[in-house]
Amino acid sequence: MSALAARLARVLGEARYLSLATVSATGEPWSAVLQYAVLPDPLRFLFGSAVGSRHSRDVAARPAVSGSLFVTGNALTEVDGAQFAGTCRELTEDEVRTHHAAFYDALLPDEASRAEYTLPVEALLAPAEHRIYQVTVDRIWLIDTSRWLEDRIDRRVEVPLP
Repeated sequence: MSALAARLARVLGEARYLSLATVSATGEPWSAVLQYAVLPDPLRFLFGSAVGSRHSRDVAARPAVSGSLFVTGNALTEVDGAQFAGTCRELTEDEVRTHHAAFYDALLPDEASRAEYTLPVEALLAPAEHRIYQVTVDRIWLIDTSRWLEDRIDRRVEVPLP
């Protein structure tokens, strides 16, 4: 595994929230912080939201999205993060049924919390108000730490997707 791939795996494994940037049908930008689950190969992020939320309405009008994830370090580790671009859509009924358990396992690792807060599949399907959305990541970048150490200029380096 390359150093970039290892860093990306760390960010994906440790970040608990992503910031999702959307644009409305009338061109107004929006950003929402969302808890998410990762699906690999191809890289996708799942998040739950109400269909009436601003970002859900934006996705319905314009599915192109971007966003970021970050992890904070402590005295022994550094801060790291990723930025991504992709497309977002609501999961189909079959996909909700397929990913339901893994989605809630990732969002609520504590068994007691999962038992209390997991919505049943039917509560995530039309005409219910909540849905699960999927961001398919087209491109993803990490902070270019090696160049930053040389000249202190903040740049990104694209990580090839498998």
